Amino acid sequence: MAIHCFTSFTFSYLSRAKILLQTLRAAHPDWTIWAVMVDEPVDGEDFGLEREFDRVVYAKDLGFPEFRKWLFKHDIVEASTAVKGKMLQHLLEQGAEKVVYLDPDIAVFSSLQGIVDRLDEYSIILTPHQVEPNNSEGLMKDNELTSLKYGIYNLGFAAVKNNVMGRRFADWWSTQLAFACYDEVENGIFTDQKWCDLVPAMFDGVYVERDPGYNVASWNLSKRKVTISAEGGILVNGSPLKFFHFTKINTAGDLMIEKNAADNTEVMEIWNWYKRTLAANAVDEIPKGYWYYGRFSNGNIIPKDVRVFFRRRADLMKFFDDPFAVAGNSYFEWIQRENPSLLQQG
Repeated sequence: MAIHCFTSFTFSYLSRAKILLQTLRAAHPDWTIWAVMVDEPVDGEDFGLEREFDRVVYAKDLGFPEFRKWLFKHDIVEASTAVKGKMLQHLLEQGAEKVVYLDPDIAVFSSLQGIVDRLDEYSIILTPHQVEPNNSEGLMKDNELTSLKYGIYNLGFAAVKNNVMGRRFADWWSTQLAFACYDEVENGIFTDQKWCDLVPAMFDGVYVERDPGYNVASWNLSKRKVTISAEGGILVNGSPLKFFHFTKINTAGDLMIEKNAADNTEVMEIWNWYKRTLAANAVDEIPKGYWYYGRFSNGNIIPKDVRVFFRRRADLMKFFDDPFAVAGNSYFEWIQRENPSLLQQG
């Protein structure tokens, strides 16, 4: 079986992606692992990316029409998720029999063969944020209400089979993400996640993976107890831990871990292991916060509001061929003249 797995990220997330690569390769040395780079090398240096991953593809080469204009509309998180549908299409068109997506801030702890086997019967596999209901007001606010707001399924993972239904899903998802993959919760969109709330209604062959060992994260530990078996295996509600999602580690994720798992020593050990491993994989030569598409061509940082203003104005998108440019009659010059306060934000 040709199993392909991809993750999408920028160079500022390379240390996280390296941990995913190492742990996934230990569990599945036979899989082909792709890096989708929503970025450009730092002064021509890719820091071993081409050497370590089986395949590397840059977002600019995925066939987005007017790529620079399209990408300018997104911040770094939006852009890194907006490419996922296009890459899924690419892999299916190349003949991959089964495709798995994993976020770069995931670490794999045991075999994902159950997912591979499940794709013999199903076309699309998703994992929900919560797999058991909560019954207190505080927990329902943190979990059920948050899922309704940001998406029922966590799109840090998805698995798709190369059949008619899988390709239909890939085509649909790619179209939606190219159209609107924004953090606009007030408009019913949260990057790629909210779109997939519709998937079980729109497509046949969808399996919702409710095994608590998948996609364990700081936000869903209210109903997931992590333990160590007598043989030394890591269990979640008695099921082997498949992968842990280390979202917002060293920031808001730490607060959620303390809130939901302060009395679960095993979780704290896993969280601290990841912090140590992240430090060991750090690439000091990458400037902090580096993103090639995060600045205008003169080096000025592009505030989020400047991007949002651009994507909401069809006339500006039509008129300015390269919104990153600053020379001549550019979007940068227009903003300086017409709405300079936007450049002072962010």
